[in-house]
Amino acid sequence: MTKQEKIDNYNPSGIGMDNGHIYGLPFEFEESDIVILPVPWEVTTSFGAGCSKGPQQILNASPQLDLYHFDYPKAWQQGIYMLEVSEEILKLNKQYKQRATEIILLQEKGKTSSELSYEIAAVDEACDEMRKWVFEQCQVLMNRGKKVIVLGGDHSTPLGYLQALALKHQDFGILQIDAHADLRNAYEGFKYSHASIMYNALQIEQVSNLTQVGVRDICQEEVDLIASEKRINCFYDHDLKRDRMNGKAFAKQIEEIIAGLPQKVYISFDIDGLDPKLCPHTGTPVPGGFEFQEAIEIIKALKKSGKEIIGCDLNEVGDNEWDANVGSRVLYQLCCYF
Repeated sequence: MTKQEKIDNYNPSGIGMDNGHIYGLPFEFEESDIVILPVPWEVTTSFGAGCSKGPQQILNASPQLDLYHFDYPKAWQQGIYMLEVSEEILKLNKQYKQRATEIILLQEKGKTSSELSYEIAAVDEACDEMRKWVFEQCQVLMNRGKKVIVLGGDHSTPLGYLQALALKHQDFGILQIDAHADLRNAYEGFKYSHASIMYNALQIEQVSNLTQVGVRDICQEEVDLIASEKRINCFYDHDLKRDRMNGKAFAKQIEEIIAGLPQKVYISFDIDGLDPKLCPHTGTPVPGGFEFQEAIEIIKALKKSGKEIIGCDLNEVGDNEWDANVGSRVLYQLCCYF
């Protein structure tokens, strides 16, 4: 059966099919424009655990989602396909998550990262293996004409994807929806910490802008970097909410957020950028944040601005049905606007 025949024979208003495919869609890999790369990784998570199971939970929850999209009603027809979870990455995650947890506990009891340098180096090596794997997988997929969405796992997972995109695009920005700035330099000693993803992304010379929205949990080191680094535009959650309380329209705020981004934009969506009632089992939930539709309006405005979305990730979805329900809907919105 051809792709068009599958589209003609598929009822998007019907019951969600339990066929092992994301959203119960009928498409195989070759027929899909968008390919989701699951990365079940949470080695350096420093609070709640479980996001390595987020991709599988989202896959399980996805068939109950209705496919109609108000801006792009036929978006599902482009074909969306989720690759199988890598057993190799799962095994590596399980092996090194315990080691990293032990290192973090020792630091909390007074050990310094320099005293634990040997142990930290081993974890960094494993994290680098994951980074290289993501880099290679994304290169292969993009070379086959696929639009890629990385589905974590913790927020360290998309670094390899960003590095692969840097080989194809000379200049691009990152739109980061997140409760955290993730600008720590080797947080807890780990070079590839989930809390260091944007610090590491800024080491990529092709990244000309980092626009952060919803940030509300931050350290002095990150505040200083934001103030000194001209490539960073940070829209703190408290500023956005205070200005709206004083009468500023959210539409005007979105306009200002989008204005600073270059023509090509990568979207990095940490689920904890949302109000924690929508993602209570994410690794580091923080009071405040966006309602679901508020976050989607930012992405919608980016698309309508004429700027090009070149890639996306979704991370930190917790191991829970409700979190997966919300996560599957965020993922579908990313697919539709991408």
